[in-house]
Amino acid sequence: MGQLPNYRPKQLSLGPLEREILEIVWSLDAVTVRDVHQQILADPSRELAYTSVTTVLKRLTNKGWLACNRQDKSFVWHALVSRAEANALFAYEQLHQFLAVGNPDIVAAFADQLDQTSVDQLDSIAQKLRQARQQRTPPVGPGA
Repeated sequence: MGQLPNYRPKQLSLGPLEREILEIVWSLDAVTVRDVHQQILADPSRELAYTSVTTVLKRLTNKGWLACNRQDKSFVWHALVSRAEANALFAYEQLHQFLAVGNPDIVAAFADQLDQTSVDQLDSIAQKLRQARQQRTPPVGPGA
């Protein structure tokens, strides 16, 4: 069963431009401000100041999404979390917030509205949870 990454950014929330720039970083692996700026300006309908890209890259670094290293005369940013790990973190956070509602009637009403595909997915998830818990729990009884 897949697990959440060991590393978690300090702040999960991202604005639209932060998300867009993070997607660019993931697609290029390592970027300079110029790389990101050129990617965004490849769309002729877009305008964005070079300094705005720098600001957002620094913000993503402060939030714990990126790391920055100096290479020769420029700074290069790379992601500390992969796209797949970020998706797992976002899904976990959304599920955690949903369950934090704390009202079983609301959760039950939501579950009651699921289609069969969703129910099948929940059954699969429940089976994987049982397997993971069995693997973590030492056997009990004679010969254990």
